[in-house]
Amino acid sequence: MTAPAAIIQPPHPTPAIGLGDSVPRYTSYPTAPHFHPGVDAITVRGWMDALEGDDEISLYLHIPYCDRLCWFCACHTKQTRHYAPVATFLRSLHKEIETVGGLVNGRGRVRAVHFGGGSPTMLKADDILTLGKVLRDRFDFLNDASLSVEIDPNDMNEGRLDAFAAIGMTRASLGVQDFDPKVQKAINREQSFALSKSIVDAVRARGVRSINLDLLYGLPHQTLKSVATTVMQALTLAPDRLALFGYAHVPWFKKHQTMIDKAWLPDSAARLAQSQLAARLIVDAGYDALGLDHFAKPQDALAVAARAGKIRRNFQGYTEDQCETLIGLGPSSISRFRQGHAQNIVATGEYEKVVDSGQLATARGIEFSLDDLARGWVIERLMCSFAFSAIELVERFGTVGQTVLCEASRLAISGAGQLLRLDGENFVVPEESRPLVRTVAARFDKYLNNGTGRHSPAV
Repeated sequence: MTAPAAIIQPPHPTPAIGLGDSVPRYTSYPTAPHFHPGVDAITVRGWMDALEGDDEISLYLHIPYCDRLCWFCACHTKQTRHYAPVATFLRSLHKEIETVGGLVNGRGRVRAVHFGGGSPTMLKADDILTLGKVLRDRFDFLNDASLSVEIDPNDMNEGRLDAFAAIGMTRASLGVQDFDPKVQKAINREQSFALSKSIVDAVRARGVRSINLDLLYGLPHQTLKSVATTVMQALTLAPDRLALFGYAHVPWFKKHQTMIDKAWLPDSAARLAQSQLAARLIVDAGYDALGLDHFAKPQDALAVAARAGKIRRNFQGYTEDQCETLIGLGPSSISRFRQGHAQNIVATGEYEKVVDSGQLATARGIEFSLDDLARGWVIERLMCSFAFSAIELVERFGTVGQTVLCEASRLAISGAGQLLRLDGENFVVPEESRPLVRTVAARFDKYLNNGTGRHSPAV
């Protein structure tokens, strides 16, 4: 089949693109700054009603508390030294699970569960067990459903480890960030290599065979030498996956990041050098590079999905999860349905009031247009595979796909063509330009210049 004629449109001026461009991370499209209150609880009830009995769904549980606040964190969380607010929140979370489970009412079987936060590992062991039971009482789980947990090694003890294992943990993701003591002190995340190793060993001893480590570059006081040292230490733990994120300095969004002096941070060129060095060390150790910032052993499910062209991107990052429906539970959590995105109330106290009354906690969202779906598909393929098929775009989305294809053609033959090229029927981000894939994806984002959202640097 020949490529559609739209790919030979005349050139169109394109602004220069740089390392310091501020663009979204594209874990969704449209992105969260463009959600609006027109999507409410009534809307989401309708979307849940449209689920079908054989649909597979995923669940995300957001635990909005930490017992220590890391200065680098941009998540919706708050620090507490007392467990009483956590216990109160958990009662409300149980109520939300009851309400949502009743609305789903057998339409959809759970394929995957992800515990995030915040720090889900600050929950007491008995509360972990109770939460696992509440979930399985209210939702229909597939026998081989996965359960992933974000772990702060500083929180963990034998009881918590046993509890997560008992409720079916299949994957653990440990926050490492950096092992250099100077860097750790600057980000308020002091955590020895020995502690991290002990948790990896303890998780494996409980039968969990998939372990991810989160690393960061672009942190205060990081150097090429310190990044390389951290990566080499992490590799000695033989994780199944590694995620290599760029620190996003967004003090206008998260005030506690003002504790990090901007003068301590590497510039865009240094960030790029750090990310490239870390990636090279990881790949040289035998890991497959996946998307922008993930790596996995070749036999890992994520690497297998990538080779099959089935790797996906959602609010948890890269995933092999193929579910079209992701239901977010807890304050600030974001759901994705076939019809659109919906986000829960962010403020924990207000969330508790609403769900305790038996209502959905939906605060805002966005309903997909066909144009959103076409652009979202292109952005996801670029972020996951650095390429998309012109033919598939038009076959999937018809005339709307043709419109997006014209934009791709103009980009490929314009002054920014070094970032997107036409190779047969595929538009491809060249290997040397892949660190800038978020910037390439942003060229297909019709909302980007129509809002007030501020974003982190592209690299």
